[in-house]
Amino acid sequence: MLFLAIDLDQARLNFSSDNVFLLKICLGIVMYGVALNLQTKDFREILVNPRSVIIGLLSQVVFLPITTFGLILLVNPHPSLALGMILVAACPGGPLSNFISHYSGGNAELSVSLTTATTLLSTLATPFNFAFWSQMLGVQSQAVSLNFMEMAIIILELTIIPTFLGMFTRHRFPKFAEKISKIFRIVSLLIFVIFIVGAFADNFNIFIKYLYYFLLLVLAHNLVALLTGALTARIFKVPGKDLRTITIETGIQNGSTSVLLTFSFFSDVGGMALIVGWWAIWDMCSSLMLAFYWSKRPVKEANKTQSA
Repeated sequence: MLFLAIDLDQARLNFSSDNVFLLKICLGIVMYGVALNLQTKDFREILVNPRSVIIGLLSQVVFLPITTFGLILLVNPHPSLALGMILVAACPGGPLSNFISHYSGGNAELSVSLTTATTLLSTLATPFNFAFWSQMLGVQSQAVSLNFMEMAIIILELTIIPTFLGMFTRHRFPKFAEKISKIFRIVSLLIFVIFIVGAFADNFNIFIKYLYYFLLLVLAHNLVALLTGALTARIFKVPGKDLRTITIETGIQNGSTSVLLTFSFFSDVGGMALIVGWWAIWDMCSSLMLAFYWSKRPVKEANKTQSA
């Protein structure tokens, strides 16, 4: 791979161990808030309409890492930037996708099913995809050593445990969960967004210094992710609402999880932090713009099959 003249691994973001711990708390709260809205009956989507769920999982867990690999081969970025792209592609969907899917006129039930399914799969899928595709690129080194089990345990703490706690609260105390779910989810997402924006503000000068090396790369990668979802849905001819949801679920990766994993395992690989840090901000912006566009366009029907 072609190394850039500047050593991106010398980039050091202002993100301490206290920040890592605080981010873990924020992520756990967000996932718990999302899970407060989940019930076992919500998973009937997987039984009633397994085709769209399976296609969505293929798009996000299988096809996105493949198209990311192809983009890396095409643009040949600095190795640490490539690793950041792989990590983003390997992470599960973000909790924001459920709101975006609903706002865009997509299938909200499918979105919940896909977010939950990719979250549950992420304990194994994320470390596997990262290890496999980074080795395929030949960019792993001593500085990028991956402990599969440690990464799986962190993902378990961030996603699986809060999800089950939220669902348990909903099942055991349904009235309480219903009262706090909407407020809790809005407040938790607001706290999370404030944290991400604050972290970006603290590192504004560093982002500006290296902007040339990662800005267009993140834009291209996010576009590839959205196109991967849309084309997968088109090829398999899913209904229009499902197409919107699969596009959004594939395009919105859990950037905050990739940020946390980067600072937990790859703090010496500066390029990774630049990629995942900017992704965590940009994919929220791009998905909101796409949702606004789709919200103004009703889902059309053609030959008994909806299209976006």
